[in-house]
Amino acid sequence: MSVDNNGDLSQFSMLDLFRMEADSQTQILTDGLLAMERLKDDASAVESMMRAAHSIKGAASIVGLEVVVQLAHGMEDAFIAAQNGKLALTANRVDVLLAGVDLILQLSRLQDADVDGWLAANGEHIKRTMDSISTIAFLPEPIDFSPPPVVPAQAGTHSAPDNTQSMDSRLRGNDGEAPASLAPAPADDAHERRTVAPMKHAQNFDKLLSLASESRINAHQMHPFVQNLQRFKRNQSSLFSLIEQLHEAISNSTDASLKEKSLLALQKTHPLKQFVLEHIADIEAYERRLLAVSQGMVDEVLTLRMRPFRDGVQHFPRMVRDLSRSLGKDVQLHIIGEDTLVDRDILAKIESPINHMLRNAIDHGMDSAADRVAAGKPGAGTIVLEARHRAGMLSIEISDDGKGVDLEKIRARVIERKMAPAQMAAAMSPAELLEFLFLPAFSLKENITEISGRGVGLDIVHETIRSQNGTVRIESELGVGFRTYITLPLTQSIVRALVVDIKGEAYAVPIVQVERVLKVPQTAIHTLESKQFFDFGGEHLGLVSAAQVLELGDTSAEGSELPVVVIGAGARRYALVVDAILGEQSLAVQAIDPIFGKMRDISAAALLDNGDPVLILDVPDLLLSIDKLLHEGGLHQLAKSDAAERRKTKRILVVDDSLTVREMERKLLLSRGFLVDIAIDGIDGWNVVRSGEYDLVITDVDMPRMDGIELVTLIKKDLHLHKVPVMIVSYKDRPEDRARGLSAGADYYLTKGSFHDETLLDAVSDLIGDARR
Repeated sequence: MSVDNNGDLSQFSMLDLFRMEADSQTQILTDGLLAMERLKDDASAVESMMRAAHSIKGAASIVGLEVVVQLAHGMEDAFIAAQNGKLALTANRVDVLLAGVDLILQLSRLQDADVDGWLAANGEHIKRTMDSISTIAFLPEPIDFSPPPVVPAQAGTHSAPDNTQSMDSRLRGNDGEAPASLAPAPADDAHERRTVAPMKHAQNFDKLLSLASESRINAHQMHPFVQNLQRFKRNQSSLFSLIEQLHEAISNSTDASLKEKSLLALQKTHPLKQFVLEHIADIEAYERRLLAVSQGMVDEVLTLRMRPFRDGVQHFPRMVRDLSRSLGKDVQLHIIGEDTLVDRDILAKIESPINHMLRNAIDHGMDSAADRVAAGKPGAGTIVLEARHRAGMLSIEISDDGKGVDLEKIRARVIERKMAPAQMAAAMSPAELLEFLFLPAFSLKENITEISGRGVGLDIVHETIRSQNGTVRIESELGVGFRTYITLPLTQSIVRALVVDIKGEAYAVPIVQVERVLKVPQTAIHTLESKQFFDFGGEHLGLVSAAQVLELGDTSAEGSELPVVVIGAGARRYALVVDAILGEQSLAVQAIDPIFGKMRDISAAALLDNGDPVLILDVPDLLLSIDKLLHEGGLHQLAKSDAAERRKTKRILVVDDSLTVREMERKLLLSRGFLVDIAIDGIDGWNVVRSGEYDLVITDVDMPRMDGIELVTLIKKDLHLHKVPVMIVSYKDRPEDRARGLSAGADYYLTKGSFHDETLLDAVSDLIGDARR
């Protein structure tokens, strides 16, 4: 239901109006109490709370909720005493008043038929809270004021919230929207009344956006028409130039009649030329106006969906305060950018991730006040939640001044759970280690509690943000604090996307999920265990055919370079090979008809500026499809450079379990023009050498699964490979080691401790000569 400032409220029952009033006024009470607890002498907060309590008391009296009347009256008396300096609102007294706020909110959510039963079931708790409010000045230390059990909600009714749920469930209605205040409010009420849009409203919005986007597409289609006119003008100018030349040639003729006709033809070209120039200018001006109006329509329709950031986070200060007190800590939440506008759907989706991050900050990051003081910090911890627009995106930062994350603890846990070998874990950067926190069931907590330790939370945050075409990144400094960076589109209705061509069809990738767009030379592509990759900033980045993932056939890898789109993050980052990069466009997203169900790898559809349809790729789904292909070992080979040219260049296989040595040798050989493939151990080397034609194999000795001596023996005993030269490069430099290698069939033995760049290259030259055949 939607009501504007002058709307008719007659359609609502008195209980409906009371519920709306309670939603708004209890938020004022909550905000005011938290402000008083922090600032102690905030006179404006006391004044607003007095008005809120008075409004609730009057509204409850009208609907006959006497319990709420008494609660509000007692709270009003407490606020008057605080205003007169007779009562200090300490933390325990704030606990009591917040318990009263919760009771009011719970009672407001009950239907008429449920009220009596709920009052009877919770009479003792209600009496204790009311007695404590009436005698708040004499409150003992401390008292538990957990809200009472919840009566199960009937279909279509408002249920009282469960205290075990997040504060979000206490302050929000059944539809997931922030609480609406549609009843008349005081003119100086700081909280404006908000509109709750029903399903029909949302459907109307979708239709408006569709019409506005079609209007914008039609405006863009003026551009090729204007281009055709410009082409016509150029052709016309060429024709007029020929007429002028013809007239000049005829002027020398003695035929007066012919001269007159040529002059007449020349004179008639002038108004035609002027006509075209004027009309092209008019059409170009019309195109600009049409584009401006159509874009304005899209922008205005999108504005209807935007809500201030505060609407989705106003309950978090209370949650942070209550949770930190329950854990014996003192933590305050500061929210910056409350007026930042966010799409209402995105705002609803990100509340849970933010809730997870705040709870993690309190439980994991914050120490007790005594421990903080001992560490040289203020006793009260601080969490800052900031939202702002940056580069056309919504940027959310959550930072705390807690103890941060111990990276060595993550490293130890990774090794303990055998998620990476000790040597690999030791070489991981801070950013790589922090990525493990996003994995399911990964937790640093030793004990499982209701708050944390179950290994869930950050993985949910990661998946939820990615499902909204967003990214999340974390940073930590031990002893200083923890920071989370979340980047999201401002709206899901319009997406900035990279448009690519795959097998002659246009596809769009949300630009926020594109890390890089590259052109990879086919000569830079290497093969390892039948998988192809290239060097990307020191990392081996796997190549995957977009056409294969989407089941459109093989990618036609023509030319010397492959256009690729880098997607994913961490270990799940891939280079998606497409046929062409078509550019960026802002697309009005249109949902695919439900009759098709969930289409694999596709999230939605849209229309390009030229009116052509385009499918928007679902990147998280796409990553799952790529993982499946990798697991099944069915990736197509992409590099298809000229076979004759490749046959002219000699090919070397480097087998070494050391990444550093492997890369050094590979780069040296590439610099001399050789084609180089690599293998990571003896088994991998044996598989690779049998799958290709190599002019030389260079291998280490000490490797897992199969050592170099065994590899040399297998190669030299193989009917088809025994003529391939093999060079051993090893740290073992004793005479018996060298003899063992040579007796196995190696053609050259070089020690790593003694060779320099030229030593290796000279040895290769001795065995197989130059890179060209």
